[in-house]
Parts: sequence; structure tokens; C-alpha cells
Amino acid sequence: MAAIDLGNMVDKAWADKELSEILAAPVSALKGVSDRHGDLLREAFGIKTVADLANLKYFQWASTLASLESATK
Repeated sequence: MAAIDLGNMVDKAWADKELSEILAAPVSALKGVSDRHGDLLREAFGIKTVADLANLKYFQWASTLASLESATK
């Protein structure tokens, strides 16, 4: 299994945590996402955790569309 450097994706405080802990963490655990951004995501979409963000249907749709577009190049 390939290693993934989580330090590129999450704040320093979360870099040594287990994946399950990161998924249960507030979205502000992601690098570049502030507490205010987390508040806005919660207000707009009910997102509280990293897993909630990953499972948001709009995110999944956008990600799928971007992948399809990349595959055609």
C-alpha cells in the first residue's frame, strides 16, 4: 500500500492522526479551511466533518465532472 503524506492535506495538528479521526474532524482540520469556512459550510449544507464534506452530493457531482473532463484530454 502506498503511503500518503496527510500533512499536505490537513493542518499540522491533524497530520499524525488516524484517517478515521481526520474524517470525523471538523472541516477546519483541512489545510486552508478556516473555522469561519467551517461555519459557513455548516450553515449552508449541514456539513460538520471532513466526511460530511466528502459525501456531499454536490461535491461528488463536481468531482465526477472534473474527472470526466480530465479523462477527455
